[in-house]
Amino acid sequence: MHEVQEIDTTGRRVRVHDLQSGKLDWEPYDQLLIATGALPICPDLPGSDAVNICGVNTLESGLDIRRRLDKRGMKRGVVVGGGYIGLEMAEALVRDGLEVSLIDRGAQVMGTLDEEMGALVSQALQEIGVTLYLEEALMEFQTKGGKVTGIVTDKRTLPADILILGLGVHPNTALAAAAGIPLGEKGSIRVNERMETGIAGIWAAGDCAESFHLVSRRPFYIALGTVANRHGRVAGINLGGGYATFPGVVGTAVTKICQVEVARTGLQEKEIKALGLEHVSAVIKSRTKAGYFPGAGEITVKLLAEKGSGRLLGGQIVGMEGSAKRIDTLATALHAGFTVEEMINLDLGYAPPFSPVWDPVVIAAREVAKKL
Repeated sequence: MHEVQEIDTTGRRVRVHDLQSGKLDWEPYDQLLIATGALPICPDLPGSDAVNICGVNTLESGLDIRRRLDKRGMKRGVVVGGGYIGLEMAEALVRDGLEVSLIDRGAQVMGTLDEEMGALVSQALQEIGVTLYLEEALMEFQTKGGKVTGIVTDKRTLPADILILGLGVHPNTALAAAAGIPLGEKGSIRVNERMETGIAGIWAAGDCAESFHLVSRRPFYIALGTVANRHGRVAGINLGGGYATFPGVVGTAVTKICQVEVARTGLQEKEIKALGLEHVSAVIKSRTKAGYFPGAGEITVKLLAEKGSGRLLGGQIVGMEGSAKRIDTLATALHAGFTVEEMINLDLGYAPPFSPVWDPVVIAAREVAKKL
């Protein structure tokens, strides 16, 4: 119940508003950590403050949606945005019995996947009953009496009893910017390996702070709880007088749409091309377990490697239960700087309940190696 309104970097103090008493005061600091997180992206359109237009970026915002749905009477839900939160919310609304539509301005859902892998995710959504409207831009919120009634895109109008904004987040750095603290990628706070900002004694961690991508070797912004936790550990050690560094990330993330698991790490094709690198890739289909073992499901793996060196650049996985956590093998390989040739001989665990003799990740590595 206290809000910091201003940071005085010269005087090493913060201006604090007591939200209960209304009192304003200055609080001195020796070391300052900024961990203000991120804010959901909300289009600046008329009616965006209407009842039942919901962003999702905190536990409380999720509970708020749950309470709204528990009141019942809702039949139609619309989700705007086909990223992780948008897809998970679409599934949640379907499970709650709503008729669900999902709108995304891109040509596919899950823009962090390459086209053929994103198509598998689209198929999974359609199979659970979500209607997809791709390559459509949000134009207007329809409201009546301060409550949302529908949504207008550049191609159609859809009725809605509840509207979920899954357009992603942006770093909550207005306070830092006003204090003259240097910003970096996508407006996040620029930090060094120790999570220290450009001003001595001020640190930043979590969704408001920048990271470094170990594959592209460039500054990178990613808003994930795993990354935020590691940021916080490093910042905390340094604040406490110790010494720790955060070397960077490779962009690993997983999600699930009903029974279909989705995972990605490293760079995708458009990012590789933007860096001016030549690459080769392969997509393979296999099984999550030995083919004869009960419960074996389909898994699709895509690997991308640098032409010439054979260095692994990224990987994506879509499949049934047991698929997604295989991304950890690829993430480890990226951290280690492995080539696909080195991956072929990894001594991975095998038993029929867990994998075919040749793990799908290794099969994909072999296919890329052939092209190299």
